[in-house]
Amino acid sequence: MTADTTLDAAPAAPRMTLVVAASAAGTIFEWYDFFIFGSLAAIIAKHFFASAGDTQGYIFALLTFAAGFAVRPLGALVFGSIGDRTGRKRAFLVTITIMGLATVAVGFLPDFAQIGIAAPYALVALRVLQGFAIGGEYGGAAIYVAEHSSRKRRGAATGWIQTSATLGLLLALVVILTTRKTLGEEIFASWGWRIPFLVSALLLAVSLWIRLKLHESPMFKKMLDEKRGSNAPLSETFLRWSNLKIVLIALVGLLMGQGVVWYAAQFYTQIFLERVVRVEPAVVNALIIVVSAASAPLHMFFAWLSDYVGRKPVMLFGLALAVVCYFPGFQMLAEAANPALTAAAAKSPATVAADPSGCSFQFDLIGKAKFVTSCDIAKGALASAGVPYRNAPTPSGPANVRVGAETIVSPDGTSLDAAAFKAAKAKFTAQLKAALTRAGYPASAKTSDIDIARTIEILLVFIVAAAALYGPQAAALVELFPTRIRYTALSVPYHIGVGWFGGFLPATAFAIVAATGNIYAGLWYPVIVAAIGFVVTLLFLPETRGRDIEE
Repeated sequence: MTADTTLDAAPAAPRMTLVVAASAAGTIFEWYDFFIFGSLAAIIAKHFFASAGDTQGYIFALLTFAAGFAVRPLGALVFGSIGDRTGRKRAFLVTITIMGLATVAVGFLPDFAQIGIAAPYALVALRVLQGFAIGGEYGGAAIYVAEHSSRKRRGAATGWIQTSATLGLLLALVVILTTRKTLGEEIFASWGWRIPFLVSALLLAVSLWIRLKLHESPMFKKMLDEKRGSNAPLSETFLRWSNLKIVLIALVGLLMGQGVVWYAAQFYTQIFLERVVRVEPAVVNALIIVVSAASAPLHMFFAWLSDYVGRKPVMLFGLALAVVCYFPGFQMLAEAANPALTAAAAKSPATVAADPSGCSFQFDLIGKAKFVTSCDIAKGALASAGVPYRNAPTPSGPANVRVGAETIVSPDGTSLDAAAFKAAKAKFTAQLKAALTRAGYPASAKTSDIDIARTIEILLVFIVAAAALYGPQAAALVELFPTRIRYTALSVPYHIGVGWFGGFLPATAFAIVAATGNIYAGLWYPVIVAAIGFVVTLLFLPETRGRDIEE
């Protein structure tokens, strides 16, 4: 039997089921870990960044979430090289062990009230360790399944890996919501938030048990038997232009766009609903559970469809839909989820009048900036309240906030000691809150006023865009690179695109909202990146459906 006919033949069903189950189980676990942190960012901010204030503390929590993504490419370099030189199985057994232990440790970590400034540093260290391990996880799972599947069904087979990301999110939200409902919001916010992290110990045990039953990829073993392996996959990938060119096209054309589109649909929608539109967290969790459940078959559908019409047209559809629908979609989402807020903003708009030289962009990667100017305090208070506002430049003097016919002067904390600054800020916040209430701004969205059906419909549009782009992507990436460098060449651009461009989306978008007052301004980030991805994919990315990947 020739190599081609072997590739076209369907693998034995029990063996393929184990391959898919083992690979998907680890990926579900991977995404569960990251989703529980992202979903609990507001609570984590209060426990680990309590001294930074509400708005900046929340941004710090999002940046800690993103810190895990920052080191993913480094993990991809290390574990990609291991996977290309010594085998797929060994690499992703190590990655899942490191990742799981770091996640469980978060559940035991003392917070700021217990150990002070050491708490946020320890939290960041654990997030970095998680991200480093995950750098080798996705590539290993996608490659392992693809190297076992038949050529004609490669999209559908690897679609299970893509679907497992949604299943990880769904599992995370179910565990969070169940714990919330069982313990009550007060206890959950106090210590119950640790339970979802501790549950991951069980997931780690199950994932390891399944993966230990696996054998090495047949393509990889054949490559070693024929002495076609690479002794230097890093230099072969990044110092040989024929390979580097494909890496760059995949990064700019697909992976940057996939990062922002997927995280906008799955994460930024949660932040937008909870922090900007002020929907109760439990309601947000329930809404995301519904759309996540619907997204699982969508990932499989688009992966299956790519086996018939090609990877490229399906992924282009996802990029285009995101570019077209984000701005009108998020505006409709705000109207559906909190109509009282949009009505108050239209009737009694808020305006920050301030000297622009005293206004900062409230995005601090290392946590050293102090946002204490009159302008920063005013903008931070409005952003924390989820209130959109306009900017009105003034030549000098303290900033003030106009809400309808009322004006509240914001204090300047640059010359105040810590106690005086805290008191002045609290007084201003109370005055602002009272003025907003008189102007008709709701403290939070009334659950009874939410148009649930319309909200879900809008969220599903975002999910369709993400699923169309993400569903066929594993097959497309595997098909782009030769076996000898596949683990490295796939993993590094994936984690730069998804880890950096996607992982930093929540913090970047929220900081843009806090700076501009426009609750939709943060959407420019994913829209521009997705538009670039569409153009590059259309012009430069080759169609890979049906390629022989045994080379």
